[in-house]
Amino acid sequence: MTPVLESQGLGKKYGRRWALRDCTVEIPAGRVVALVGPNGAGKSTFLKLAAGQLAPTSGGITVLGGRPADGPAQLAKIGFVAQDTPVYPRLTVAEHLRLGAGLNPGWDAALAGRRVERLGLDPKQRAGGLSGGQRAQLALTMGLAKRPRLLLLDEPVASLDPLARREFLQGLMEAVVEYELSVVLSSHLLSDLERACDHLIVLTGSHVRVAGEVERLLDTHHRLSGPRRDPGRLPADQHVITARHADRQSTVIVRADGPILDPSWSVSRLTLEDLVLAYMEQRTDEPARTISLEGRR
Repeated sequence: MTPVLESQGLGKKYGRRWALRDCTVEIPAGRVVALVGPNGAGKSTFLKLAAGQLAPTSGGITVLGGRPADGPAQLAKIGFVAQDTPVYPRLTVAEHLRLGAGLNPGWDAALAGRRVERLGLDPKQRAGGLSGGQRAQLALTMGLAKRPRLLLLDEPVASLDPLARREFLQGLMEAVVEYELSVVLSSHLLSDLERACDHLIVLTGSHVRVAGEVERLLDTHHRLSGPRRDPGRLPADQHVITARHADRQSTVIVRADGPILDPSWSVSRLTLEDLVLAYMEQRTDEPARTISLEGRR
């Protein structure tokens, strides 16, 4: 199956600073992808490159079989909701929907109308008078009614309270199933991502550090605890991600290509948050070596 998004050596430079560098990833169709990393890691730049809002400085990116900004037909396949759930405060809900219909040839007015009614949004209400959760839902409605095949969401729930986040993500998951969408979702809220996403990309220091199916990544990463030792002496098939040492004990997170056979180690499973934080703790002044487990079994 053709990947919904594929990049090779993708990079974007602003002046002398690389916001994203040597990014090579492949995202299968039908996935909900968590794009995570610290501020300044390159998440928004990656999404804008995928949406066709920016041109690469180096490398290339293919989205749904074409270049992101390669004409109206290609742009129509991609929905993008930028940071801060962008809506127009002076426009009413109904005016937003009319604007969407005028800008998008594939606009699904019935879909937009059903969502507005189900969400209890007043069509006459100006967006500036909506709550944060309602504005986020309106922005999502605009993105969905375009009927894209790939939906890109940049920190859409960052400013929402827990209830509004849950409602937003529930609506997103329903739409993924109903409309067979692929989604790339950037967020710092790992607990929300753990419930919603089945694929992961971690960006730090403008590089991709790890990418792959969430369950596969969790199955191949382990926390090892035991008597203090040099991590460099671990077997060759145990790749150290992070290591911490007390006086007599070492705690090491590894990616293992096979079972952990050393009985002196206590082995425990990582959560998604553990996995992400381990890669975020890696030194960013060292060259990145992207780890991708997609397709391995």
